[in-house]
Amino acid sequence: MDRPRYFTPAEVAAHNVGEDLWVSFLGKVWNLTPLIDLYKGDALLLPIMECAGKDISYWFDPETQDIRMHIDPISNCLRYCTPRGRFVHVPPVGPRTDWNCDFGLPWWKDKRYQVGVLSSKTRWIRIVNTLVSQEQQLEVCSEETLADIFQLYLRYNAHAASYTWKYNGVQLDMSRTLSQNGIHDEEEELDHDLFTPAILLYFNDDLSEA
Repeated sequence: MDRPRYFTPAEVAAHNVGEDLWVSFLGKVWNLTPLIDLYKGDALLLPIMECAGKDISYWFDPETQDIRMHIDPISNCLRYCTPRGRFVHVPPVGPRTDWNCDFGLPWWKDKRYQVGVLSSKTRWIRIVNTLVSQEQQLEVCSEETLADIFQLYLRYNAHAASYTWKYNGVQLDMSRTLSQNGIHDEEEELDHDLFTPAILLYFNDDLSEA
């Protein structure tokens, strides 16, 4: 089974406009851009768009994985709790002729919108290219393997495959996480501005193709 893609909160926050809108909730990351396109111009999108790029876990009940419920003070019936206002796929309080309920799964249960998992712990690392003495700081997910981090680093060095990755003189296992490679998270005790682990890249031979 393929590993899920992990995202940092900062990566989710970068998708914060209607044309590119992500949210996270209950540990998962969702790309709601297709939903925005589908209901373009609908006022019920407003609560979602106001939370673009943010975590909206407080909208949901962790046990039911559904929108939180409350007793409506007017009807005295059990209703979805939407303090920001009713949004797409939430039924109205009373009967409405304009309510279309044949949309299938509500978006918060539709796995087509799910793109990955929100990291439970992020950390900072330095990747140092010893050939050209260039350094790049990256915020990464603690659950990611070195192979995942390698893919992130490619945007800074298209020839990264031509290097051996080492930490404290030991070649790293790219199929394992930082912790599994013995690169422990010192940030739990020290400010990352004062101490960030450095992975050293040593050039092998011919440059890989870009």
